[in-house]
Amino acid sequence: MTRFKLSRPLWGISIGMLLFLSSAPEIAIAQNYQKLPNDQLVQRLKPAEGRINVVVDTDTYNEIDDQFAVVYALLSPEVMDVKAIYAAPYLNKRSESPQDGMQKSYEEIHRLLEKLDWPNRDFVYKGSTGFLKNYEEPLQSDAAKDLIERAKASEGPLYVLTLGAPTNVASAILMEPSITEKIIVVWLGGKGLNWPMATEFNLMQDPLSSKVLFDSGVPLIQIPTEPVSSHLQTSIPEIEYYLSGKGAIGDYLVEIFKEYNPGNTFGWSKVIWDISAIAYVVNPGWFRTEMRSAPILTDQLTYSMDHSRHLYRVALHLNRDRIFADLFKKIQDHVE
Repeated sequence: MTRFKLSRPLWGISIGMLLFLSSAPEIAIAQNYQKLPNDQLVQRLKPAEGRINVVVDTDTYNEIDDQFAVVYALLSPEVMDVKAIYAAPYLNKRSESPQDGMQKSYEEIHRLLEKLDWPNRDFVYKGSTGFLKNYEEPLQSDAAKDLIERAKASEGPLYVLTLGAPTNVASAILMEPSITEKIIVVWLGGKGLNWPMATEFNLMQDPLSSKVLFDSGVPLIQIPTEPVSSHLQTSIPEIEYYLSGKGAIGDYLVEIFKEYNPGNTFGWSKVIWDISAIAYVVNPGWFRTEMRSAPILTDQLTYSMDHSRHLYRVALHLNRDRIFADLFKKIQDHVE
């Protein structure tokens, strides 16, 4: 049995998740990853130029930030062409199981498309119904299969904007390791490398899939929650001022934002974490990043460093005001 020593409380972890973390056997890392040489990784991890193809992998109903992120991606056609949206699994108080979370996310994506009056609604795919339990049995899903087919057919790099547990993405990589040469993953997950623990909801939901992102050599841009996307705070007055009356989608985002905290909202703000992954693709200049050796995610959910490992890019800071201004303006322009 793997033992875990936690240096501080892990707020928000369910009892079931703690049991999984304390009892999961150590599993050997898959050896058939097809890693790019570091010089090619450096090229892949440079800011994109021109309009790019993306897919969005999202646990949309997990809370309320994914809804803003999905809308932001769809309303940014000047820089990205959203080819597909994948529903990711999650388990918290808003779901009864990972499968239920995925299904609710799938339904929420369609709800957003309806509010946007989006012409194409046939590009949404259901993802995994559970979390990865070992590297020999990747989870089959329409999302993972579509990612493989889309990546292999893509002429240029396919950006995979990953906003939840990376189960769909990791399963696709395990099923077809060659796609690491065709995709670039931008993941909102984990915490900063100088944090005492890597523990964060997306990473903790599926630790094995999170390890795949760090170990497989896939070109990876990590946007940590703290101390980076945690700056993306907004409040009810700000949301109401910019989005109320701005079409069905604006009113819906205001509605879910206000309902998220039904208690005392005096002085209250909410982090809209997931728009960071979209914003990085919209304008990398709003971020300060650096290239590092990819960390090793330990069984204790801490980072261990080995500077002989492949490179990846990690965000250190972002410009909160530029990101929200761009998001609000695009929603307003959509309905005018």
